[in-house]
Amino acid sequence: MFSPRGLAASLALVGLSFVANGPAWALDLPKGVVQGPSVEGITEYRLPNGLKVLLFPDSSRPTVTVNVTYLVGSRHENYGETGMAHLLEHLMFKGSPKHPDITAQFADRGMQFNGTTSLDRTNYYEVFQASNDNLQWALQMEADRMTHSNIAKKDLDSEMTVVRNEYENGENSPGAVLMKRMQNIAYDWHSYGRSTIGNKSDIENVKIANLQNFYRTYYQPDNAVLLVAGKFDPAQTLLSINRLFGAIPKPKRTLPEFWTVEPTQDGERSFEVRRQGDVQMVAVGYKIPSGLHDDSDVLNFASTILGEAPSGRLHKLLVESGKASQVFAFPQTGYAPGLQYFGAVVKKGEPLEPVRQALTQAIEDFTKHPPTPEEMERTRRGYLNEIERSLNDPQQVGVALSEVIALGDWRLFFVGRDRVPTITAEQVAAAAGRYFKRDNRVTGSFIPDDNPQRAVIPPAPSVASLLKDFKPQASTLSAEDFEPTQANIMKRTTLTTAGGVKLALLPKKNRGQTVTVDLNQHFGDEQNLFGKGAIPGLTAAMLTRGTSRYDRVQLADAFDKLKIAGGPTHFQTTRENLPEALKLVAHVLREPSFPAAEFEQLRRQSLVSLDASRSEPQNVASRALNEHFDIYPKGDIRHETTLDEDVADIKAAKLDDLKAFHRDFYGTVPAELAIVGDFDPQTVTPLIDQLFGAWKAPMHVAPVLRKHADIAPIHQTLNTPDKENGFYTARMNLDLNVEDPDYPALMLADYIFGGGGGLKSRLMDRIRQKEGLSYGGGTQLVAGDLDRAGMFAVSAIAAPQNLAKVDVAVREELARALKDGFTNAELAGAKSGLMQQRIQTRAEDGALAAGWTSYLYRGRTFEWSAEFERRLMAVTLPQLNAAFRKTVDPSKLSVVMAGDQSKAGAKH
Repeated sequence: MFSPRGLAASLALVGLSFVANGPAWALDLPKGVVQGPSVEGITEYRLPNGLKVLLFPDSSRPTVTVNVTYLVGSRHENYGETGMAHLLEHLMFKGSPKHPDITAQFADRGMQFNGTTSLDRTNYYEVFQASNDNLQWALQMEADRMTHSNIAKKDLDSEMTVVRNEYENGENSPGAVLMKRMQNIAYDWHSYGRSTIGNKSDIENVKIANLQNFYRTYYQPDNAVLLVAGKFDPAQTLLSINRLFGAIPKPKRTLPEFWTVEPTQDGERSFEVRRQGDVQMVAVGYKIPSGLHDDSDVLNFASTILGEAPSGRLHKLLVESGKASQVFAFPQTGYAPGLQYFGAVVKKGEPLEPVRQALTQAIEDFTKHPPTPEEMERTRRGYLNEIERSLNDPQQVGVALSEVIALGDWRLFFVGRDRVPTITAEQVAAAAGRYFKRDNRVTGSFIPDDNPQRAVIPPAPSVASLLKDFKPQASTLSAEDFEPTQANIMKRTTLTTAGGVKLALLPKKNRGQTVTVDLNQHFGDEQNLFGKGAIPGLTAAMLTRGTSRYDRVQLADAFDKLKIAGGPTHFQTTRENLPEALKLVAHVLREPSFPAAEFEQLRRQSLVSLDASRSEPQNVASRALNEHFDIYPKGDIRHETTLDEDVADIKAAKLDDLKAFHRDFYGTVPAELAIVGDFDPQTVTPLIDQLFGAWKAPMHVAPVLRKHADIAPIHQTLNTPDKENGFYTARMNLDLNVEDPDYPALMLADYIFGGGGGLKSRLMDRIRQKEGLSYGGGTQLVAGDLDRAGMFAVSAIAAPQNLAKVDVAVREELARALKDGFTNAELAGAKSGLMQQRIQTRAEDGALAAGWTSYLYRGRTFEWSAEFERRLMAVTLPQLNAAFRKTVDPSKLSVVMAGDQSKAGAKH
């Protein structure tokens, strides 16, 4: 928060301990004025309109300082308005109706004056010969420009170029440019990442209305602190202040809130600046706590001990050894966490990397080498001497207090001073160890370059210029109005066979003449698939990595030329390309070449993907729950493999295994194939027979069915360190088939409780809308089709500290549904919602084609779908509640939660 020889910063040493009030002079207070604390001759007063006044009488010098600090700086700016606080500071010297030429009046009175803008505050001060006339003029001028400054367009037009020149001057300085870039790169979100001078285009283009609004918001008495220090009469001055500033109405507006918290940096960052220049520089920065934090004071000791010249460690290490010509260290912090900078200047042409390494090591090893007694004593002495000198100079006090005023209270000046003697070497070393570390580091280099390789991005042309020669073409895209009812689907679909392939052919005119193909193949049976491990999945993944006629790139090009979107068994193309597309996917399915290099690449990618999922909460929890419900032996195709088993299976797989699996298990007899869209069934059917009709695999094919099993419930919490989010998953097995009488009622109950797929359900109302625990969650009802292996499952994402609350919410909502039941309104809404979802699904060609292959495999048609919907719409409220109560038993619910357990107890 301070540097040993930088006055304003050195006085901003702060902490949080209590400071007892010192003696104050007894004044007759004006009506409504309240006296506050007094410390070492400085006394606080508050006016009814919110203005804080600090009076610091000191007759030892014949001067007076008037300083106004406004609690607004660059952190209060929005995007597009960067630099506005500083630009407004300039305009505040352009006058008001009563003071059209403030700077001339300063000159006439021989006053020293200035204004400064920082991250959190802006201040204005005048120092002048002590006289009542000068003081009265300064007070009434500051009161006037507090709310009546011109802030005029004509002044902005002229002053903008001045500020831009100030910006440009900073751009000429390697150090200024390097620090600015580091500030930008160190912060992801907080406005401390934007330099106070602002962005050049914002300076050039900010609107006067924006500046005026900014001025009216922040330049108000309740957002300001007035300090008068020096030789003056306190009683008369307080009366004048109350008369001049007290006349300003208390504002009715509410100051904006700022709640952005910069997230913890999760890895070192580095950058380079390449510009013309005569020196090289390297700098490192570390995020450090707010100036209000105890560690801020302690870190200032570390900054000085490392960076002071000529006594600092970095000077001895780098300058005295000749590696660098200069070193520096300073903090930039305030109300929010800031940055600690260290750096070195290196002669152009000399090696920079050894300096960077030595600089970084010295800083990050500091914690291992605590300050010596001599270093601590020198640092304390320097700080205390600076503070003592400032207290003897009212002008310096005024500027220095602006920094701590921005932190919340001027008395923090004295808190910091009083803490200096108590800071120990052990505290300094420990604090350095907490923040000066690799993953909190940003490293930047300024590299002189006479020919930087920049890419200047041109401005965008106007939309009007792009459209001026545009002549729209007549649209050739058209489609029929297809009604997605089951009756119409049945009427329009031809059901036939081609060899061993069951076909569903539904021609319809589509926009763009698109057509969708879905092929459903079947592989092996329960016995011959045993022990195959990862082989089936790896075989399928290798199909599009090369064939007897194409390598991987050529095959991708062939797919593109035929406008094939998707894979060999489910894809979309166009009417004219459909015959060749069918030939190409048949070739891919029947003649893969299994290139060895592609297989190794696939294996590596698969292993990396598995490793990447090891600590992902959703994967960890889901695998654990599935493993708990596993009833099949290792090697069974239905076995729920562990992650390590998957890794072992992939490592064990051989290329010859994939080739053998393809030879023995791949075929299209039996298979189901559906085509939906713009095509001619008469020309397609013979082609399908030719391509797929007689392709029979040697291995026997039979459905691999699952068994229902009652599994004892578990309640498990797994640790996934360093993950911001967590995952909740729960499940109970159900003895359920889609043909059961209760299944339609259960589907509606699931929709109401959490399966609707949107934000509106009982579960989402509770965990998102009401309690704000989760962004997304829901339930899933699964019923067996050829078997009776069903389940009811719940899942949700949530912060680790909220997972237990999600669990409570799920159980309470289940209990409420079982006890009180669902309502007629909920049932009507579920019927409407489910029916509309089903209609929308049938309107999608891809879903329609997949629906047909599924039905053909099970010996059904869309007539079964129509009959199921009739059953769905006939469900009554008593049936709905009875089915849910009979089927769902919360005591059988197994729960697995995964999240960072170190965060589980934190507030959120």
